[in-house]
Amino acid sequence: MGIKSLLPGPLGFGTAPLGNMFRAIPEEEAAATVAAAWDQGIRYFDTAPFYGAGLSEIRLGEALAGRPRDAYVLSTKVGRVIHDEVEDPAARELGEKGGLFEHGRPNRMTDDYTADATLRSIEDSLKRLGTDRLDIVWVHDIAQDFHGDQWLARYESARTGAFRVLQKLRDEGVIKAWGLGVNKVEPIELTLDLDEPRPDAFLLAGRYTLLDHDRALQRLLPAAAEQGVDMVVGGPYSSGVLAGGRHFEYQEAPPAILDKVDRIKALAERHGVSIKAAALQFALAHPATAAVVPGATRPSRIAEDVAALHETVPAAFWTDLRAENLISAAAPVPTA
Repeated sequence: MGIKSLLPGPLGFGTAPLGNMFRAIPEEEAAATVAAAWDQGIRYFDTAPFYGAGLSEIRLGEALAGRPRDAYVLSTKVGRVIHDEVEDPAARELGEKGGLFEHGRPNRMTDDYTADATLRSIEDSLKRLGTDRLDIVWVHDIAQDFHGDQWLARYESARTGAFRVLQKLRDEGVIKAWGLGVNKVEPIELTLDLDEPRPDAFLLAGRYTLLDHDRALQRLLPAAAEQGVDMVVGGPYSSGVLAGGRHFEYQEAPPAILDKVDRIKALAERHGVSIKAAALQFALAHPATAAVVPGATRPSRIAEDVAALHETVPAAFWTDLRAENLISAAAPVPTA
């Protein structure tokens, strides 16, 4: 198990912003951003039907058209089916993430983790992406933030539906790997306790960042490392607040978070470190981490991410973060 040998490098490109997350992005800007990622050497692209009701997949597919398919790794997600009927994107019930893609396509979306819906979702994604195969498929958002008290019921539907379908497709060589793509640690912890089926990796968004990592360190990451299950870190900038934005957990950042960000930035400036370098390199320092997949909507952001990955961060910076209780003492940090 594991996907480190499958991924082309430690930096991927998360395409949620291409689905018009938070704002309407011009087509040319979306295309230029994917082109910039390619030109900077990024060869892992992650998307999902949920991102703008298929808009992200369509834009990514168009931007990658003509690129050698064997030259890049592609992942998308299952758990939501996109329909031809339309609805008001701003009125969708999305749990804690209401209004997230109100600028996306108006196609109606339904949550469905059954076997039949999983196969349909994959078929539809292949069409939107304009490709003949997927490398990795994540089961999307089976957690409290989207399903509230019903999340365990949704999880059980996925366990008996999507999980088994994806394991079969992997065993048959149709896909290369599968796992969960979630914003909470609990579904991953449950899955690690299963005897069958067995995923290869997890995409964990927002739960292993400079701002939020204590819970993941307690049980999830040690168990994943012990079982040889890799982790891809999504949202390493905590929805943007660590990269100059104002969002945390996809909403306006509260004062306590903004204060913590300011403290981290002050230390970073003292040591001559960019906040992006601190965020990316912190997430990658854990031995269970296979890659980070920040999102971007402007070409310039891609160059910043690549530079941050290779920036030299002095050991004293990490020491000071620990001394000021800004990161856990149990969190691995990069070594020179």
